[in-house]
Amino acid sequence: MNNPVLSRLALARLADLEEVIVAWADKVMALSPYDQGLVPREEVEEGARIGFALILRRLAEGTTPPELVTHSERLGERRAGQGVPLASLLAAGRLDARALWQSLIDRAGPGDLPELLGGAHLVWEAVERHVTGLMAGYQRAVLEMGRQREDQRRAWFARLLDNDGRNPDVVRDAGRVLGLDIAGRFSVAVADPVVGAGLRAAATAVAAAGLRGHRHESPTGDVLVVQLPTRPADPEKAVLGFLREVPCGVSPPVDGLAKVPHAVRLATAAARTVRPGAGGPLRLEDRWLDVFAAHSPELAAELAGRVLGPLAAVGEAERDRLLETVRTHLAGTGSIADTAAALYCHRNTVQHRFARFRELTGRDVRAPADGAVVALALSAAGLR
Repeated sequence: MNNPVLSRLALARLADLEEVIVAWADKVMALSPYDQGLVPREEVEEGARIGFALILRRLAEGTTPPELVTHSERLGERRAGQGVPLASLLAAGRLDARALWQSLIDRAGPGDLPELLGGAHLVWEAVERHVTGLMAGYQRAVLEMGRQREDQRRAWFARLLDNDGRNPDVVRDAGRVLGLDIAGRFSVAVADPVVGAGLRAAATAVAAAGLRGHRHESPTGDVLVVQLPTRPADPEKAVLGFLREVPCGVSPPVDGLAKVPHAVRLATAAARTVRPGAGGPLRLEDRWLDVFAAHSPELAAELAGRVLGPLAAVGEAERDRLLETVRTHLAGTGSIADTAAALYCHRNTVQHRFARFRELTGRDVRAPADGAVVALALSAAGLR
């Protein structure tokens, strides 16, 4: 609803706006970071000149000029690009209400005040519409800048991988964009995209802990690069803590950003050995047999079939006993006495089972070469 007094005073103020602009700009330029020259005063005044005119038109005409919304949003977008904090932008925007209200009072005669006070809410509503537009434009710009930064980070990390860290210029520029020290020490985790949510949560936890890193999504596997801290004494253990519920492969630490592509390949190799139901990270150092078995599924299947296939000739109970004995021995110290103790049986029983296993497969697990082949065959069978 239009207010005749407010409308008349708004039209009068529209004709003489410079005094209000100057007084308002004095207050705005005292705010941080405007006081540091982040936005030139001339630009601040020009933005206010348009904004105030549009708000006064709304008060005079009783309807919102379409330009008010677009001006407010464009101004919010520009201030976001200039790095003005949102709180400072809104503080400047809300000074509009005080400046306009005071300017209207200055124009009012004694008989105008009662009706002017009755229209005070219209002034606040008009300014609030302007401030809402500022906020919408600002937030949209921040989201877009965030997307652009993320796109840039993704592109430079992909370039680092494609270049394999061989070009020092690419390494340097990738480090700058990603915020990583090119001389730092890094650990890499790779997970199947299906469990990408877990890696995203780990990346968030890494950032919350004050560590630098980068998460990269790809169809073949999600990657998390973490720059290891100089402390604690075992920084790799600290990183593994962030990944404790994420089924993923983890590379050994590498020195220098140029080595990260190599670390990605190592972590990817470890990630291929993750078995269904796994609930935590797998270090490459702990998965060498599985890594080699997973490297060529066809050869792994052939190996498992040739080495362990003959065990199908015996009953399930005997086969399970033989495999349990072999696994325990290969995972232990290599001592028959220790194997017998672990299985709670006599050493002669262990010797008999080894002999039976050799009879069926032709492999003597007590011989280093045969033991290595059997261990690899067991890993291949487990991955299948």
